[in-house]
Amino acid sequence: MQYDRIVKGERRIPYVNDFNGSVAPNIGAAFRRRRLGHFRDAPAFARYRNAYDRAMAELPEPDQIQDVATHFGTVRVYRFGAGDGVPLLLLPGRTASTPLWESNLVGLTAHRPVYTVDLLGEPGLSVQTRAFASAADQADWLAELLARLGHDRVHLVGVSIGGWSAFHLALRVPEKIASVSLLDPAILFGRITWKVVVVSLGSVVPFFPESWRRRLLSWISGGADASDDEPVANLISAGMRDFTAFLPPPTYPTDDEVAGVDVPVLALIAGRSIIHDPRKAALRARRLLARGVVELWPDASHAINGEFPERVNARVLAFVDEIDRTGQDAWRGTVPPRRVLIHMIEEYARHNGHADLLRERTDGTAGL
Repeated sequence: MQYDRIVKGERRIPYVNDFNGSVAPNIGAAFRRRRLGHFRDAPAFARYRNAYDRAMAELPEPDQIQDVATHFGTVRVYRFGAGDGVPLLLLPGRTASTPLWESNLVGLTAHRPVYTVDLLGEPGLSVQTRAFASAADQADWLAELLARLGHDRVHLVGVSIGGWSAFHLALRVPEKIASVSLLDPAILFGRITWKVVVVSLGSVVPFFPESWRRRLLSWISGGADASDDEPVANLISAGMRDFTAFLPPPTYPTDDEVAGVDVPVLALIAGRSIIHDPRKAALRARRLLARGVVELWPDASHAINGEFPERVNARVLAFVDEIDRTGQDAWRGTVPPRRVLIHMIEEYARHNGHADLLRERTDGTAGL
């Protein structure tokens, strides 16, 4: 099954795009000169599509597929689950895409609608058409995407560099963000380690041995299976091998920027992560986040969402359900239901008082 053909089994999946026809991928050296993310050649794209379709086949059927236009390119978006609740928007890590969430989707979509995104400039079915001049551009296209999806607010969930993207989007358009859940976010609360530099060699060094690349993927994932038998690992490896990205280096946020995020934040820091020093990252998050809940999970690696899917799902859902239950107020923060009820009674009494005055001025008779 190819996910630009909009059929899975016997079911036709609703598809929406802003163009006539399908969106062509970036393939070949011409895109290198324009500094746009691209597949190295046609065989590279074919290998990647095979891996992508294989990994997507492990996911539940999406309820809708969209290719959404932004100033930086077209963004592939999948919607899973029905309902009218505030949706989750899931942002994957580097060289990953929608299938990264395979372990989480069934549990999350049972409770609320979920959107997944293939990040622009990364391997996936999003197609970059404009070069990124700075890290801020990545928040700009995500803000455009939110506007096009048509929801008043969303709950963001980001893993690794997806957590970094979620954080900067919350800085950019806090009024559109109900909450942010960060799963071992990269380059946010702790600086990257030399180990991350070693892992990155698998995507930047030409003709890097495939067996070494697999070992590096297993290392960053806490020893998880990174063989061809594991569809998500196979997809990430294909992206590292067959895709060339031109992404500005992610900027490490200042203390003021972290403290300035004015939305509820859940930060789950993996105790065995090699991305940063986990203890220092947790301490910085606790010290700076104005509205943060920070947890250090000692047994988790950087692949926290795949290692502990049920536990991660339960924690994220409990966090966002509480926010939706209590409500949000831009000036006073979280508003308990009791305060909302009292406010409604006060307003009702006030308007009844106005009605009394109008009635008496009209005919001298007391009103309500």
